[in-house]
Amino acid sequence: MVWTPHATVAAIVEREGRFLFVEELSQGKRVFNQPAGHVEEGESLLQATVRETLEESAWKVRPKALLGVYIYKAPSNGVTYYRYCFVCDAVEEMLNLELDSDILAAHWFTLEEIKVKQGLLRSPLVMKCLEDYLAGKRYPLDLIYEHPI
Repeated sequence: MVWTPHATVAAIVEREGRFLFVEELSQGKRVFNQPAGHVEEGESLLQATVRETLEESAWKVRPKALLGVYIYKAPSNGVTYYRYCFVCDAVEEMLNLELDSDILAAHWFTLEEIKVKQGLLRSPLVMKCLEDYLAGKRYPLDLIYEHPI
């Protein structure tokens, strides 16, 4: 078997002391995650972040900083995920947009509500990203260089 890492993005979106989360089904289980997903061929990391957040939460966002790059090998499937997590501003909710089929709902949770759900988070990266955000970690977006095709 050829090792193929998966490039993913995630968005930390805070508004009025609450964080944007999605409730989704993963391997038949109900879990909570930041809006996140795979980078598609031909799109930049920032484009993927905006698209995935919109598709999963119905919120348009504007990335403003790179929070970090997180690497995780999932024990459930052996896949290594490279998660590029971005701090984003909420721009506009698209009220009539249908969410991705595996998304049950989008929520705005307080930190305390997220901590109560810690056993239901999709992966350990969800809380790690949130902790780094709360610790004030931020990197400029121009840290990322994507060579034009």
